[in-house]
This record gives sequence, C-alpha cells and structure tokens, in this order.
Amino acid sequence: MSKSSQMSQPQSPGGSEAGCSDHHAYDRSIVIPNKLDAAESDNFHSKELSWFGTSQIPTDLTIQVQEVIFKVHKYPLVSKSGYIGRLELQPSISNFGHEIKLENFPGGSESFEMILKFCYGLPVDFDPDNIAALRCASEYLEMTEEFEDGNLIAKTEAFLTFVVLASWKDTITVLKSCETLSPWAENLQIVRRCCDSIAYKASREESSTGETWWFNDVATLRIDHFMRIMTAIRAKGTQAEIIGKCIMNYADKWLPDMDEEVEGLRGYGFGKNELQFSILRRKEEESSAQHKEQRTIIESLVSILPSQHGAVSCRFLLQMLKTAMVYSASPALISDLEKRVGMMLEDANVNDLLIPNFKNEDHGIMVNSPEQRTMHNIDVVQRILEYFLMHEQQQQQQKIGKTNVSKLMDNYLAEIARDPNLSITKFHVLAESLPEYARSCDDGLYRAIDTYLKTHPSLSEHDRRRLCKIMNCEKLSFDACMHAAQNDRLPLRTVVQVLFSEQAKMRMAMQGKEPSTRGDNSEQEEHEHRPSTSTEIKNLKEELENVKTKMAELQNDYSDLQREYEKICNKHKNAMGWSLNWRKIKNSFHVKAENDETGEEQQRPNPAGFRLSFRRRQSVS
Repeated sequence: MSKSSQMSQPQSPGGSEAGCSDHHAYDRSIVIPNKLDAAESDNFHSKELSWFGTSQIPTDLTIQVQEVIFKVHKYPLVSKSGYIGRLELQPSISNFGHEIKLENFPGGSESFEMILKFCYGLPVDFDPDNIAALRCASEYLEMTEEFEDGNLIAKTEAFLTFVVLASWKDTITVLKSCETLSPWAENLQIVRRCCDSIAYKASREESSTGETWWFNDVATLRIDHFMRIMTAIRAKGTQAEIIGKCIMNYADKWLPDMDEEVEGLRGYGFGKNELQFSILRRKEEESSAQHKEQRTIIESLVSILPSQHGAVSCRFLLQMLKTAMVYSASPALISDLEKRVGMMLEDANVNDLLIPNFKNEDHGIMVNSPEQRTMHNIDVVQRILEYFLMHEQQQQQQKIGKTNVSKLMDNYLAEIARDPNLSITKFHVLAESLPEYARSCDDGLYRAIDTYLKTHPSLSEHDRRRLCKIMNCEKLSFDACMHAAQNDRLPLRTVVQVLFSEQAKMRMAMQGKEPSTRGDNSEQEEHEHRPSTSTEIKNLKEELENVKTKMAELQNDYSDLQREYEKICNKHKNAMGWSLNWRKIKNSFHVKAENDETGEEQQRPNPAGFRLSFRRRQSVS
C-alpha cells in the first residue's frame, strides 16, 4: 500500500480519536490471512474511504484508532503484541468478533496501519518521517523480543541508533516528528538523543570550520527542543557569540518584526495615533493560544541569552523588549531586558528606542487613557538610561560611553519633542538625567528644546525659561549660537546669555586662551580642535565680526528703546513742571492780592475803633 493511497493523516495523541461512535468512523477493512505471498498481496485495493482484500479466512477483531476502524485477524497481533494479548477481548455488538479502541495511540491510524503490515509479514519501509512514531507505537503495544525475535521495538531502535543519529538531516527530521509524540518520545529518550547528536555535530562544525549553516535547521524546531539543543551546545564550550547569533536567528523566524509594524508611527498627530491603536487592536484580536505561544517563546529565549557583553546586539534586545511588552511577559523579564539594554546603550540608535506606548493586560492590549496617549513609552527609556548610568558608575568608565549616549539621548529627545501630548515634566526629567559633564556640546540638546518649544507654542514664559536652563550656552557651537540669537521662541534672557557667551569665547580665542567654564573634558577637546592655520584664524575673525555686528544691532535696538523711554519720561516731567509753575504763579498772585488789600484797610479809617487784617477777614468770610 503506497502512502499516496492512505486515507487519513495521523493526529496528535490526546485527541478524541477513540471515543467516537462507530457510525462516525471510516471503514478501513484489511482482510489478510496469516501467510501471504507477494502474488496475493496484489489483490488488495482501495475504493473511496475503505480498503478491501480478498481472503477465505474471516476476520475476528475490530480495532478503532482515531476515526478509522480496522477489521483484522486476532492471531497475528496477539503473537507480537503483549498489550493486545493481555486484553480481555469483548464480543462485538454487531456479532463481528471482538472490538478494541486504542486511545491516544502514538502516530495515529497511519502508524497502526504500518504495524498491521509488520504483524502480517508484509514489508515495512522505515524512514526518518515514521521511525519515531513506529518506535513509540511498538512500545505502546509492547512488541518486545519476548514474543518474537526481531520484533518491532528492536528493529526501530536499531534504525534510530545506526541510521538516524548518524545523519544530521535525518536527526532534525526525527526530532521534528517528536513534537506530536509526547510523552512517549521523551520517555523513550528519543528527544534527548536527537538533541545531543545535533549539539555534538553543531559544536564540532563550528569549532572546526566556523560554519553556521546549521542555524536555519535548528530554527525549524519547536522552542522546547531548541532550548535543549542550545543548553547542550553551551555545555560543550561553544562561544557565547555563536549561541547569541543562533538565538537571534531563531527569534527572527518565530517572533513578529515589531519594527516593521511601528515604522509608520514616526510622526505625530491624530492620524498617527489612530494607526498605532489600530495595530494594537489587531494584536488584541489574536487568539489566546497564539498569544501564549509567543509569550513562551520570548520568555524561553531570554532565559538562555548568554550573559557575556556583546553576545547579542542591543537592537535585538530592544526588539525583544518591545515584543515582550506586547505579549504581556512577566515584569521580571521586562526588567531584565531593560537592564541588559542599559549595559550596552551606547550601541543603540534612536529608531530602536522608539518604543510604542501601550499597556498589556492578560490576553489583550489596552492603550492608556487619552490624556496619557503619548506616542512613545518615555518611562522605559528613562529606566534604561538609569541602568546605564549605574553600570557606568560601577565600571568607573568615563567620557567615551557617556558621550555616545548623550548624543543618542539628545536625538531621542528631539524625536519625542514632536509629540504634542508629551508633558514638559517628562521631557525635562529625561533631559536632565544625564550629568552635565557627559555632554561636550549642547547643540543636540538645544535642537531638542527648540523642537519642543515649536511643538508646544502655548508654554508659559516660566516653562520656557525652565527648559532653557537645562542648556549650557557656553557649550553651543557658533552655528547654534547664531540660530539661537534669531530664535524668537527662546526667552530673551536666554538669547542674551547666548550672545554674551559667544562674545566671551571669541574674545578669549583671539587672545589665545581657552574658556575654563566648559570643564576639563571640553577644554581638552577644544585644545585638540584649536585653529592652527591662517585660514582657520581668518574664518574665526570673520565669525567674531559677525557676532560683533549682531551685538551692535542689539545695542542699537536697546538704544532706540532707551531714547523712547526717555522721551516718555521727559513728557511726563514737563507736564509735572508746568503744573508746579502754575501753582507757584497762582500762589504768588494770592499773596500779592492779600498784601494790597491789607494796605488799603490800614489806610482806611475804622469807625469801630479796632483793626482787622485781610487774612483774618477772608478766613472768617
């Protein structure tokens, strides 16, 4: 019987193959006498879903495996199977011999059909696709040497040991077939022997030739078998970089590429938010089984990651972190990934750090509330940066690592600054996380601050000053200073600080001195880059003249404002002076009038015989 003529495919053990009623089962009748020569075997043929054979001996045993019913003779099976021989065979309800239901039979109906052929003395072809199932099925039926020399257990064991395990390709095939044979394949050590054989061949190949062609083969295996192989390879002393590359190759095959899904999310606004949330909703609709499978793969791969620095790339760790967050991995695993990323943050880039802001709960994904809907998860990056600073402090590493990370973080700040929902507090805290000496130049920080001010035009003057205080104006390049001097988004105080700082630097450069306020590291850098040619000195003088021109323009503007202010003050002063003079004139007039009237009264006779002054009379009247 060729494989192309078989009706059904084997199903995994544990299914409902034996519990179904007879009217749902296919009638696969195999009627064979005890001894059958080659000529008689040609009489067997198939029709639709049944097998028919010509025989003078009636069958006396009905065996159901999965949904298939086999009508066979009892004696050939009992003579080779201890399991069937021990059964108390019950008469068939249909008065057709005895009935047996083999539940959870390894390999299903296809394996049982091949065992029937073996029991009847027909030739059975062993190959890597069926050998594991036949080995497990023969163990199920207890086909040992006790019943017959050269029984099926012995034959399948010999094929596994001397044929399969000697071949890389065959071993991979057998191990893949074991995925549906649990727990039989585990108990019979088939999985262990295959994994050990693969690990031995892989480690020998890598140590001899450095070839890694076997990565793709082991990437086709189930995660638990892959982990067994990686553990065995590591035990044989394989380099951590090789193990790391193999793990990354496996993850690339089995885990979704998060970067492709969020690549379109760079940019902000309502449409971008809707795109992100539609992706998350699609993730939420995934089946629970697939969700658990992905989470198992992630947790398994992280658990076997080599601890050596550089065994896997920083980008891979960030991809794993994003995927772990999507599939609700444990907080401990996410924290472990954050620490691993922090230890090699200088190798990351901005795109890797753009982690979508989503929150997982159980099997679904819930986005944050509308007021918290920032496009990217800033808190994760904040923790990664903190782990990096802690690691740098422990390793007592200085300028190189922090300088690279400062450029990375400034570029990251410039990217997230375009998010209109990003609060000034989160931006401010992240920008201040790096120590000041970590930045040799603040141009990147200035660009990030300016982008945030542009995206958030309604910021108060206090908040704008608060942001600009993070920046050290003395660490800005000439081009940045020129841009800042004409930037109306900056507070006026910051503009003045930038101009005076640049003027001071130019003056000191012309005098052959270096500014001491930049710190030792910056001092050394500027000394290394000090102009040494006449052309550079000429350019420096031209830049200084440009600064002086800008300063002169600002001074003229200031003078114009001062003159306007003085004019206003003079007008107010003149008005006050005129009022004061008029008061003096009026008072003098009253005094003169009083004196005149007093004189007349003194010259006029007083009939009453007493004198009354003018002032006294006036006050009385």
